[in-house]
Amino acid sequence: MKDRISQNLALLNGQIGDACQEYDRDVDDIHILAVTKRHPISVIKTAVAVGIHNIGESRVQEADEKIKELGQIARFHMIGHLQSNKAKTAVQLFDVIQSVDSLKLAEAINRYAGEADLMVDCLIQVNCSGEPQKSGVAPEDCLELVMQVNRMQNINMTGLMTIGPHINDEATIRSAYRKCSLLFTEAREKLGADFDTLSMGMSNDFALAIAEGSTMIRVGTSLFGERPSH
Repeated sequence: MKDRISQNLALLNGQIGDACQEYDRDVDDIHILAVTKRHPISVIKTAVAVGIHNIGESRVQEADEKIKELGQIARFHMIGHLQSNKAKTAVQLFDVIQSVDSLKLAEAINRYAGEADLMVDCLIQVNCSGEPQKSGVAPEDCLELVMQVNRMQNINMTGLMTIGPHINDEATIRSAYRKCSLLFTEAREKLGADFDTLSMGMSNDFALAIAEGSTMIRVGTSLFGERPSH
């Protein structure tokens, strides 16, 4: 398994390099978040062993079992939809919560982080594709939410996250990513250099995300192959 994941990582790094060259980006500005949803603990251990430092999980219950066994061997990111009633557990598990999509959720995270004497890095999830099935704050409400969350005592407001539209039209995908990138730039002008993470792009479209300014791509299939069905 280690050889296969190591080879896939080398291939992925090459593809990131090609995208950076094509779109005039610095390869050092692009970070890989390895998505390990439904993959066993052995996959996470192997990913860390080959040099991956950021691990993404989508479900609190699944991540709870994994992280308790693994310990803090990497920075763990919550990238799935998070309900407020699971915020207490999420705060204790994750270094980063990328899917903050409402003031109610942010207030819950801040409250539980305060009770545990923790600071949690958070990203605002923006629904830049406008698809009704996707979570995320509407683009027109994004900056107001960023500023509200930034005032919270136990949250570090560090960036934005979006999920690209599930279509094959590159122009539409890039348009959604461009919308998020513009919001990111505007927010960063208000909050400063610590607001530094623009999480967008997955295995099938990360080159387009890099073209539009992504600093973190979320990839699972490219590294680990298709995820197990159960």
